[in-house]
This record gives sequence, structure tokens and C-alpha cells, in this order.
Amino acid sequence: MQLSDWTERYSRHGINVVAMTYDGPEVLDSFATEQELNYPLVGDRDASVVNELGVRNEEYAQGHRAYGIPHPGIVLFDAERRVVLKRAVAGYRTRPPFDELFTAVVELLDE
Repeated sequence: MQLSDWTERYSRHGINVVAMTYDGPEVLDSFATEQELNYPLVGDRDASVVNELGVRNEEYAQGHRAYGIPHPGIVLFDAERRVVLKRAVAGYRTRPPFDELFTAVVELLDE
């Protein structure tokens, strides 16, 4: 997974990486083990967090098996759990370039 390659760079800046998806714990555990991920996966089965953040792919209605899937992107929280950076790209095939996201995060931290 490409994100695994970036976690150490983020950690050097005091940032913990966590990925979120709409899958349940059994799928997340299996995927994390299979892919040997170096960051935790969390599930948002009811899409409450995705909806709160405004990053849900609205192409899928409630009841569809993909309901709750977020747009690919990054959300950065500060120590008080406030959103300080949010970038999401519509669709799932096009992802924000990791180098651009990393640069945006580092620039924000340097402010």
C-alpha cells in the first residue's frame, strides 16, 4: 500500500497515520494482516464520521453495499481534534498525490 511508504515521513513530524473505511472489523483485520500495514485501520460502518467530515461519496445511497465509502484523501486533526486540513477527491480511482498531501501538511505545520 502506498500509504505505508509515507507513514514514517509523517511520524517524523509528529503525525500518526490512520486509515478509515466503511468495512467491518473482520475485513479490516484480514486486510491489514495480508498487506502488512504499518498503520491502524478503523471502520465507520454507519458513515457517521465520513458524513460529519463531509467526505462521503454520495454516488451510493443508503442500503447500497458501498454506502459510506469516503472519497480518497486526507484529514488532519490537531491535538484538540479540530480539522486543520481536509483534501478529498471525488471518485476512488483518482487519489490525491501523496507528495502534494505531504507538502501541504508540512507547510501547515511550519506556519
